[in-house]
Amino acid sequence: MTKITFIGAGSTVFARNLTGDILQCAALQDVTLSLHDIDEERLSTSGIVARRVAETLGVAPTIETTTDRRAALDGADYAISMFQIAGYKPGTVIDFEVPKRYGLRQTIGDTLGIGGIMRALRTLPVFLKMARDMQELCPDVMHLNYVNPMAMNCLGLNRATSISTVGLCHSVQGTARQLACDVGVPLEEVNYLAAGINHMAFYLKFERDGEDLYPLIHRVGTEGGAPEHNLVRYEMLQRLGYFVTESSEHFSEYVPWFIKRDRADLVEEFNVPLDEYLRRCELQIDHWQKLRAEMEAPDYRPEIRRSMEYGSQIINAMETDEPVVIYGNVSNDGLIDNLPQGCAVEVPCLVDRNGVQPTRVGALPPQLAALIRTNVNVQELTVEAALTGRREHIYHAAMLDPHTAAELSLEQIYALVDELIEAHGDWLPAYH
Repeated sequence: MTKITFIGAGSTVFARNLTGDILQCAALQDVTLSLHDIDEERLSTSGIVARRVAETLGVAPTIETTTDRRAALDGADYAISMFQIAGYKPGTVIDFEVPKRYGLRQTIGDTLGIGGIMRALRTLPVFLKMARDMQELCPDVMHLNYVNPMAMNCLGLNRATSISTVGLCHSVQGTARQLACDVGVPLEEVNYLAAGINHMAFYLKFERDGEDLYPLIHRVGTEGGAPEHNLVRYEMLQRLGYFVTESSEHFSEYVPWFIKRDRADLVEEFNVPLDEYLRRCELQIDHWQKLRAEMEAPDYRPEIRRSMEYGSQIINAMETDEPVVIYGNVSNDGLIDNLPQGCAVEVPCLVDRNGVQPTRVGALPPQLAALIRTNVNVQELTVEAALTGRREHIYHAAMLDPHTAAELSLEQIYALVDELIEAHGDWLPAYH
């Protein structure tokens, strides 16, 4: 029987959605779902919800819950990671509040920037321990990673372990849906090709029946029709000629041009939501107890709709040999010519019984590759710090981060890194 393990199943809503996706696949309705989390209360809720999903669909998988990660991984065919080390408090709060004292502001802080660097340094040691468990307990497992910072985590796992990992995000397919709506074309009629790195991939093609839809997209941006939440991305379209896959609030902190402490007018002009992730987390925390009570109620029956996540599609394709194309974060082994070999790239991948097979894209337009490399520099140095334990590479990563470098002096960057390391305490390993 196929065993699918959720690591971080206390992310109850996300686990519910993935469970619904999996159990709607005819070939996966008798799988074993092993739900793991270190939070017993949230894990219990996730177990209840998973069983309610199965009951609603009228299927009978084996569903187990455990706080023992090794037990969850033992014999797993697929492992899905969805956890956050140090959580909102203290992790995210530290990532935002300490830099704020230096005048360095962020929006999401989970992918790049000083927040992304520190999140990776908290997360990669846990991933490496988990990968060692996998190598012992399920060496042939397909690891589906949803944990941010996506590129740094995948890069670290690919460099340091033999576990097959693909990083999954919903930015490519989600933005394609938004763009189709912006230009008034049904998504099912659109054909697109995107490539780059996670949260900084670009649509190289966006077509309908061979017709290039980019003129329509440009028109949205130049005629004042760009949605208020997407002003940064439409501005970058005008400057670069291609539309980026990740949201404006994310993208604004990957570059040096939109968040500046002495240019409040820019933040206002481009509608950049500073501290956005803090607000989202507070809302989720406030809502959790009410949501938990609803989901644990005896009469709760979840509304099940297939999500846009790729996880179930990959598992179904590998189990049935029914091919599917997804966008995955994989090692750049000859896939994109003008990005560093071995970095983590996001490209279309064919999936069937042979596993996840990335598609070679070739060379990106030079301006896109140049911009992406500024982010890859930070990713590589952060992973180097995590794998070697050398503190100097944390400084180097922060020095080369586009947004941090645009705001702070070298002396400030060193002081900020020192303060962040101290504030994290035992959430980080010792660096030398």
